Amino acid sequence: MAVERVNVARARGLRWLLVLLLLCPNVYTEPITISIAVGTAAVLTGYLSYPRFYCYWSECCEPERPLNQSGLQADLRGKFFGQHLAQEVIYRALSGFMTNTNPKKPLALSLHGWSGTGKNFVSKIIADNIYGLGMNSKFVHLFVATHHFPHDSNLQQYKDQLHTWIRGNVTLCPRNLFIFDEMDKMHPELINAIKPFLEYYDNIDGVSYRNSIFIFLSNGGGDLITRKVLDFWTEGKQREDLQLQDFESVISLGIFNNQKSGFWHSSLIDKNLIDFFVPFLPLEYRHVKQCIIAEMQHRGKPVNMELVEKVAREMTYYPKEQKLFSDKGCKTVSAKLDFYL
Repeated sequence: MAVERVNVARARGLRWLLVLLLLCPNVYTEPITISIAVGTAAVLTGYLSYPRFYCYWSECCEPERPLNQSGLQADLRGKFFGQHLAQEVIYRALSGFMTNTNPKKPLALSLHGWSGTGKNFVSKIIADNIYGLGMNSKFVHLFVATHHFPHDSNLQQYKDQLHTWIRGNVTLCPRNLFIFDEMDKMHPELINAIKPFLEYYDNIDGVSYRNSIFIFLSNGGGDLITRKVLDFWTEGKQREDLQLQDFESVISLGIFNNQKSGFWHSSLIDKNLIDFFVPFLPLEYRHVKQCIIAEMQHRGKPVNMELVEKVAREMTYYPKEQKLFSDKGCKTVSAKLDFYL
């Protein structure tokens, strides 16, 4: 990759030389001018071929890019509320994968839960702690099913485009992050088209995908997760005592057998290519208050607990009798604060 950068820089240096020649009409008859032009181009080429200088101005591929583990852990604990299972699984999965110098396959995480429980938010946290530019990095790719793949009649075209995009970007840099949102609205055949990139292959046509990360976001399985948490509460158990094994089989079997889940009879599940099914638990009143406080602090506003309580009470909760879980999570917190602030 360093050699490629040098070659690119040399090409740019030659372009600079051409520009200088065009700007100096007497250059062909003045050897001194030609020497200055060549010297300037050489200096530019030298600087541009120096990796640190080049990467200061343009985001570079780092095949062994480290994870900011302390930053990830701090963000998960300080900004991400009510999700003790997701906090632990995501931190350990990413830390283990990115410190493994020879992974056998790409990391595939499937995040499931009601809307507003933090799936998109935690994806941003992950991107921020791998890439300096976060979600704006050219190595982070977000696909939204209803936006990028809206028409079933164009299915083959979408599959071809998706293959080309994934292959092209991983060819340029082994460490890419691919995020697929609204998996429950994505055509099953399009989901299965991702399968070759998640397999245990050393490479496919000379390209290895084993250092990339795939994250799938879905509302599918959210009702199953909520039912499990409600049963736990009914039995008088603490939410924080819930374990990952309480959910993984429930989620995988539930979405595999549900025609509306997007993962219906999916080869990603059938071939065990999803490394972790991560449950996002429904948020309680106390978690909604934490979201409101965090949003006020983010805006630089003093925390007014009376307003915090007012906004939290205006959210709708499920079941109607107990009013345990916010049925929109923290999704409308920002809009409600806009109204009051």
